[in-house]
Amino acid sequence: MNWPMIPPAPDTPPCGPPAPVDGGWVVTRHADVVAVLTDPRYVVPVAPGGPPGTLAWLRGTVSRFSAPDRHPGRRALGVAALRDLDPDELRDAAARGTTRTLDRLAAAGRVEVMGRLARRVPLEVLAARLGLADPAAAVPAVTAVAAAYHPGADPAAVALADRAVAALLAMSPPAPAEAAANRIGLLVQAADATAGLIGAAVRHGLAAPAALGTADLLAEVLRLDPPVRATRRVATGATRLAGREIGPDAALLLRFDAANRDPAVHPDPDRFHPGGPDQADHAGVVRDGHLALARRSVPALTFGAGPRGCPGERHALALATGVVEVLRARCRPARTPVRYAPHPTLRVPTSLEVTFR
Repeated sequence: MNWPMIPPAPDTPPCGPPAPVDGGWVVTRHADVVAVLTDPRYVVPVAPGGPPGTLAWLRGTVSRFSAPDRHPGRRALGVAALRDLDPDELRDAAARGTTRTLDRLAAAGRVEVMGRLARRVPLEVLAARLGLADPAAAVPAVTAVAAAYHPGADPAAVALADRAVAALLAMSPPAPAEAAANRIGLLVQAADATAGLIGAAVRHGLAAPAALGTADLLAEVLRLDPPVRATRRVATGATRLAGREIGPDAALLLRFDAANRDPAVHPDPDRFHPGGPDQADHAGVVRDGHLALARRSVPALTFGAGPRGCPGERHALALATGVVEVLRARCRPARTPVRYAPHPTLRVPTSLEVTFR
């Protein structure tokens, strides 16, 4: 099949050596991003914490924003919460929830995917499996927290998130404070990322051949239109990265969206090509005068890498698969414009319509 080209989002930088920007660095090449993610000399910006039961407390307690000495133990709490969740069961539950929603809306002839499905079904399924007492009520609370989770949220959003954190704690099963926070953190970190993945899969893959497996579809969508476009690190001391001198305390913005299109690892990088090239699984690519072996099988960096890689990758993919598989079977694109919420590191549609077959 002649797969289409999918150009990068308008503000995606090209791949190149680390570039100085606003006193920090933007890192765009695949190898350089992986090097930073796996080097302990680069750490996440640590959240300072706050009064118990608030958004600041949540950010200061989850593994996502923890200092290196606290991260392993807090990450283990999240891993433990996910341990008994079967990805196949999550996928099936998401498919059932999607089917019920589509059945209710079939008479209208079309459905708005983001609000009705992508932002609701995965969170409700995950909240139920994590033991929250009212999974349906957890969805708007998690959404409110996610809207203010990253630095820079306005005071009104933070106040709403504070109330939502308190509501989520009240719904959660009894647990020590750190365990409860990291359980809620799993939901918050799944909210935008899973919704964005579903939205991208619907936008780019709903018209793909039925024989294409949804797993291959999602893998290529993660590469070409990742819901998490970037992440941040801070250098703990003077380092060298790809020949550049990185000073102590320098901020680095790691651009997953650019690295996922690095021609050194993804031949024909702008082509939507689930499963890899038709004729070969590798190609020679010249970089800096040297021939490198490039493989389409290299996974997208959207879930991170190294000790901070997302612990819920399989679960998020399972939830997205359940929703997308039902939509592929029952719906087709509506050909309406797609708009995205403004955000420095996320790419999530605000609305996306499909019609019934």
